[in-house]
Amino acid sequence: MWETITSVLIGLAVGIGALLLRPDLYPGPRALPVGTALVAAVLTDRIGHYVMDGHVPLVRLAVSAAVSALLVSVPARPDLKPGRGGRHRHV
Repeated sequence: MWETITSVLIGLAVGIGALLLRPDLYPGPRALPVGTALVAAVLTDRIGHYVMDGHVPLVRLAVSAAVSALLVSVPARPDLKPGRGGRHRHV
């Protein structure tokens, strides 16, 4: 049970940290990167629990933090940063 609570806290910290460090990359709703990080951390921890058969919880939490940090970049929109011309990505 404590692993789930810790993974929720990790997800919230990663999501809020992304908004605090790079707010210009998330012009949309602020709940999107926080929710993405939260779901990624909890889901990764749950999958890790089954894969590792409940052993080495610190490794699982470290992996969930890393996956959460990677997946929080999915809703980022660097093309909408202030100072860039246009609103669309050019291929």
